[in-house]
Amino acid sequence: MAGGQDDGSRSGPPVVSAGASTREVMVSGHPVRYEVAGKGDPVVLVHGLSGSTRWWARNVPALAKHYRVYLVNLPGFGAFRRPGQRFVLAEATSWLLAWMDAVGLERAHLVGHSMGGYLSLKLAARRPRAVSRLVLVDPAGMPPERTMLGHLWPLLLAARYGRPTFLPILVRDALYAGPFTLLRTTRDLLAEDVRGDLRRVGMPTLLVWGERDPLIPPSIGDVMRAGIPNARLLVIEGAGHNPMFDRPEDFNGALLAFLAGDPIGE
Repeated sequence: MAGGQDDGSRSGPPVVSAGASTREVMVSGHPVRYEVAGKGDPVVLVHGLSGSTRWWARNVPALAKHYRVYLVNLPGFGAFRRPGQRFVLAEATSWLLAWMDAVGLERAHLVGHSMGGYLSLKLAARRPRAVSRLVLVDPAGMPPERTMLGHLWPLLLAARYGRPTFLPILVRDALYAGPFTLLRTTRDLLAEDVRGDLRRVGMPTLLVWGERDPLIPPSIGDVMRAGIPNARLLVIEGAGHNPMFDRPEDFNGALLAFLAGDPIGE
């Protein structure tokens, strides 16, 4: 599998784990810092709405033993808040592709969570040659029956089902993003429908769902599995909307097995 080099970027202090470093590239005329850990075929981790690279903290060490792991905060999220930079859902797939091009990643495994799963699916459908294997973790992108206000209670349930140690991370990242970005992006995301893109995703795909996800129920996974030609579905027991954080050992084991080509899920 072809992977890129980090030419022109600069090293920084470790961020995610003992083996991680920060680097920087220019994307659309703006400096973008990202994190790299490990060696091997590249794996890109894409966070969700109100998220950041810190949501993958329990997964990077295990992945980095076998792969070169790349993490980046989407514009307006995490610590990525600069003048003139705002997150626009309709432009996010193009931005992610531009970042991959700037880093030199011609092809990589792509792992996206929630909104990041939506973006990863759109990227895979748009530029399939850039994605070797695709992992969608509780991905957004299917029209819900409930309204935006109706998502409030499931959101509170999602926080309840998550580990207590995750709450400070969630609150901090929500403050980073700000209420206007979160509300605007939630509205735009609830209006999206990826069903027209599913058949264009031809690479091996693993759908991972938390059994107790109140925001995006596992039944959506059945619909996506039926629509993506080469897809498998894995439901992790006891996990909520963030299975990579709620059940890291189960998640990491399944992810590593899938990336290695082993049969996973149904």
